[in-house]
Order: sequence, then C-alpha cells, then structure tokens
Amino acid sequence: MGRSGSGKGTQAKLLEQYIKEQDAEKHPFFYVETGARFRHFIEGDKLSNKLAFKILNDGGRQPDFLAIWIWAHVFLENMTGREHLIIDGTPRSHREAAILDTAMKFYGREKPFVIHIKVSREASMGRMVARGRSDDNTNAIQNRMDWYDKDVLPALTFFQDNDGYNVIEVNGEQSVEEVSKEMFAKIKELS
Repeated sequence: MGRSGSGKGTQAKLLEQYIKEQDAEKHPFFYVETGARFRHFIEGDKLSNKLAFKILNDGGRQPDFLAIWIWAHVFLENMTGREHLIIDGTPRSHREAAILDTAMKFYGREKPFVIHIKVSREASMGRMVARGRSDDNTNAIQNRMDWYDKDVLPALTFFQDNDGYNVIEVNGEQSVEEVSKEMFAKIKELS
C-alpha cells in the first residue's frame, strides 16, 4: 500500500524476486496489480467502462464494488492455494479492506504481510508529475492525494488494528535500493 507514485509497482517486482530467491519449494507466483487492470478495463466500450474511464480521468477513486469485482474475479479464476500472492493497489477503502480480509481467510492465508510504502504528499505529487502518464494531470493528481488521505489511510488502519496481519511501514522517500533493503529486513524480522 502507498500513495500513487510511492513506488509500489517497483517494490512489488523486487519483492517478487526476493521471495522467489527465498522459496526453497519454488511455489508459483501470482501478482495482482489492480491499477493496471483498471486501465485495461476502461478500454472497453460498455457503460461501466466509460463511467470508470471518467472517474480515472478525473483522478477519482473507483467505486468499491468495481475494485472488488476486479480482484475477486482474478482470485476466483486463478487461485490454486499454493502460490505466493502480491496485491498491488488494493484495498483503497476501509470497506474494501474488510472484504479483502474475508478473501484472505477464505483462502487460508495466515498472517499476510501488509507493506505500507510511506511517502509525503509532496514527494508523491512530484513523482507523478515526473512520470508523465496521460491520467496524471494536476487536478487528477490532487484528487488522488485527497482520496488517499480520506479513504486509503483508513484501510491501512484496518490492517494495523487487526492482529491477523503483519504490517510493515517502509520509508518510501529513500532510493529504490534502500526502500527494498528496509522492506526485506522487516519481512525477515517478522518471518
């Protein structure tokens, strides 16, 4: 979890590599990136696709039902029970966190890790402007910052208040290497 532009995707890929190196049994790997799935979803021409496109273009937060449908559909179609699982970009609200919790329990995931890559609003905004994606206009970025504070932080609190999770906070304003080094050390400490 982390603000837009916090480096979640980069760190998720490094985490995947790290887990593969640590896994003696070589379990399969499953990476769910909800942001990419939303960007793919908005390419459709149905009403739902068009409404989601407008929300994305305005920098709004997609409704919980749509976010849950996207990752739940992926789980239902792909989970085998043996894989490592990285979820990037979910949950984005307290309600979605509670529903993701039911999925983790359903699939028998014990003490999953929740990694919060913490960056300031200013650093996040600077990174988003620098990456120059088409949905990163100034108003959209500002809106994302607002809904992160209003909606995503309560989702993080859900996990922090739940002893069924290992919650790790990492300083995301370091270099990519320093972020991953801190993240791996904290994972190892709790494993």
